[in-house]
Amino acid sequence: MDDLKSKNLSSYSDRVIKDNIRPLWDVLSTLVTPEPKSCCEATLWRYDTVRPLLIEAGNLLTAKEAERRVLILENPGIPGESKITTSLYAGIQLVLPGEIAPAHKHSQSAFRFVLEGKKGAYTAVNGEKSYMEVGDLILTPSGTWHDHGNEGDGPVLWLDGLDIPIVQFFDASFMEHHSEDEHPHTKGDGDSMARYGSGMLPIDYEAEVPTSPVMKYPYSRTRKILFKMKETNEWDPCHGLKLMYVNPSDGKSAMPTLGAFMQLLPSGFETASYRSTDATVYSVVEGTGQTKIGNKTFEWGPKDTFVVPSWHYHHHIANSECVLFSYSDRPVQKVLGLWREDRGNR
Repeated sequence: MDDLKSKNLSSYSDRVIKDNIRPLWDVLSTLVTPEPKSCCEATLWRYDTVRPLLIEAGNLLTAKEAERRVLILENPGIPGESKITTSLYAGIQLVLPGEIAPAHKHSQSAFRFVLEGKKGAYTAVNGEKSYMEVGDLILTPSGTWHDHGNEGDGPVLWLDGLDIPIVQFFDASFMEHHSEDEHPHTKGDGDSMARYGSGMLPIDYEAEVPTSPVMKYPYSRTRKILFKMKETNEWDPCHGLKLMYVNPSDGKSAMPTLGAFMQLLPSGFETASYRSTDATVYSVVEGTGQTKIGNKTFEWGPKDTFVVPSWHYHHHIANSECVLFSYSDRPVQKVLGLWREDRGNR
C-alpha cells in the first residue's frame, strides 16, 4: 500500500471513530485470531502463603462484617478484574468457630471445595445443611439461598469457584439478602444425595433447572470410586484417571456453567502433552508433583491452586500418588460448539 493511500485510510479511520464507528479492517486480526489468545497467565498460589493471610483477616473482621471473608485468587495477567481466568472466579474463604456468613442468593452459580476443616462447619443451600469435610464438593446453584456456619472448634477454609465473569459478560447479575443470618434449615446432611444421587429418583421428579439436585458430593465417596477404577489399571495418557461431577438426572455437568472434575495420577506417572480451549483451575487434594505449562514448571503439593490458561500445552508429573480437583467453563463451551482439545505430543 502506497503512503498516500495509507495516509487517506488513517485519516478516514480517525474521522469515523468520532461517530462511534470503527472500520473492521483496522481490528479484524485482533477480533478473529487464528488461535486463542488470552491475557490469562499460568500461575500457582501456595496454600502456605494464602492461609496465614486469611487467618490474619479473621482477626480484623468477622464473617458477618465481611459477608464473605474471602481472598480472591487474581490472575496476574488480568489485574484488578477479580478473575482467575477470563471467564472464572476463584477465592479462598475462611469461617471461624462460632461464625455465620449470612444468607444471600445471587444469579451466579458457585461451588465450595473444602481445603481444611473438621466436622462442624457447614454450608446450607435452600434449607439443606451440608457438613463439610476436606475434599467435599458442595454446589450452590444460581438463585438459591445459602449461608455458611462453623459449629466446630477449628477454622474451615475452602475454595470458592464461581461463574461471576460469565454473568458479568451477559449483564445478568442479581443479588438479594435474607432477612435473617440463616435461611431456615429444613433438611439434614445428605438429604439430596439420598433422594437423587443413589441411582434412583423420586417417581415424580422433573428437573426445573439444568443444575444437579445433589448439593454435596462427599470426597469419601469420590475417592472410593477413583481407587476402585484404579484396579483396572487403565490410564488415559493425557489425564490418568479423570472423572466429571455430573447431574444424576441427565448425566451432564453438575452445573451448566462450571465443569468440575477429579483425577487420579499414580506415582511416577507423567501425562502426555495436552491443551484445550477451557482454561482450567486445579486444586491439589493429595500428593506432590509438578505441572509444566509452556516454558514454566510449577511444583505443587496439597491444597495449592494453579491455573492452566486456554490452549496452552501442559503435562503433569506425579512425584507420588496424586489426586487433583479441577474446574473450567467446559460445559458452556460445549453447548456453544466452541470447545476443542489437542491431545498432542509436543
